[in-house]
Amino acid sequence: MTKAISSRAVLLASALAATLLAGGTAPAFADAGFKRWIADFETVAAKSGISRNTYRAAFAGIDEPDPDVIQKAAFQPEFQDQIWDYLDNRVNEVSAAEGRARRQQLKPWLDRIEARFGVDRDILLAIWSMESDFGRVLERQDVVKNVPRSLATLGYMDPKRGKYARAQLVAALKMLQEGDVSVKGLTGSWAGAMGHTQFIPTSYLLYQADMDGNGHADIWTSVPDALATSANLLRKNGWQTGKTWGYEVALPSAKAAALAGRSMSLAAWSDKGFRRAAGGRFASPSDRATLVLPAGIDGPAFLMTKNYYVLKAYNNADKYALAVGHLADRIAGGGAFVMDWPRGYTPLSMKERYEVQQHLTSHGLYDGKIDGKIGSTSKSAIMAYQRAAGVEEDGNASKALLDMMRKR
Repeated sequence: MTKAISSRAVLLASALAATLLAGGTAPAFADAGFKRWIADFETVAAKSGISRNTYRAAFAGIDEPDPDVIQKAAFQPEFQDQIWDYLDNRVNEVSAAEGRARRQQLKPWLDRIEARFGVDRDILLAIWSMESDFGRVLERQDVVKNVPRSLATLGYMDPKRGKYARAQLVAALKMLQEGDVSVKGLTGSWAGAMGHTQFIPTSYLLYQADMDGNGHADIWTSVPDALATSANLLRKNGWQTGKTWGYEVALPSAKAAALAGRSMSLAAWSDKGFRRAAGGRFASPSDRATLVLPAGIDGPAFLMTKNYYVLKAYNNADKYALAVGHLADRIAGGGAFVMDWPRGYTPLSMKERYEVQQHLTSHGLYDGKIDGKIGSTSKSAIMAYQRAAGVEEDGNASKALLDMMRKR
């Protein structure tokens, strides 16, 4: 049954996505097929202990796929972020300042969470910022989705994500059945990530933590529960209390880059001439660390300790783990990396990036949010501006670009 549905789903996804992009509505045969998928999956859910009442309550009124989910699943972003673009959008003076404000505001809760789970508060604040912009994403109707509908849409129409979607859907139904959340409250991203710290259903069931003591872990409206659930995930995956995620280091020579990927004690790295880029000593010389060069020899170099790899249990992407660790350090009062990335241009402050977006808006090239985050939409607008100006279309929010905008 799965193979047949997957083959058909490829055709349906293409047809439906094309129709939606053209401004049309979903074809009738897709709705009928989706209804059959939901009806058939009830048997699968029942084998996992999901009652008929729970299942039908979850899918009441849902009779067609979510078109936004289909578009996001079928089409990749136009631009793939370089690591510096990824970090610039997430680790900056604005996100760090808000992290410090939230740290003061939530100090009593953070004291209790840190004492219970042993995970550094600034790491948790950085995750909250990364995952939902301190909860702002949960207020956006264009982002928040009905989780059963989203996962059913993926299960029905996306062969690559089908296995994932089915497992997450069963887990989401278990959450409903166990009373962890109401049908109305079961909301998340297009791929089923939920709450302030964006937990997928299977991870929620494994790591949920009721920090505020009301009898259930509410990661949607209780920030203490959401942060505690994140702390529980990190603790259970081996977080080392009181230790860092890693150090930016200076390579002793160009030849030292050949050691990338090697692991040894920090004392051994020190013997080879590696030093902290910002000065100071390695706190625990006996700890093992791995040399990581995210942008090669021309960018910052890092000795990553175990906590860095624990962060990857949250999101198995090096960019993500580095961003969380660096933002946590910035929230704690640390500065930018000593060595800059090999961008090929002079970057802008967040205030200046706002200004770039405002210029693009005034030229009718950008209708997105003025937030200083230069994503694919902003980059497309920048390239259109550069094209009209007759300069290289690199899409970068650079000092040269802003200077040109100010003069024009």
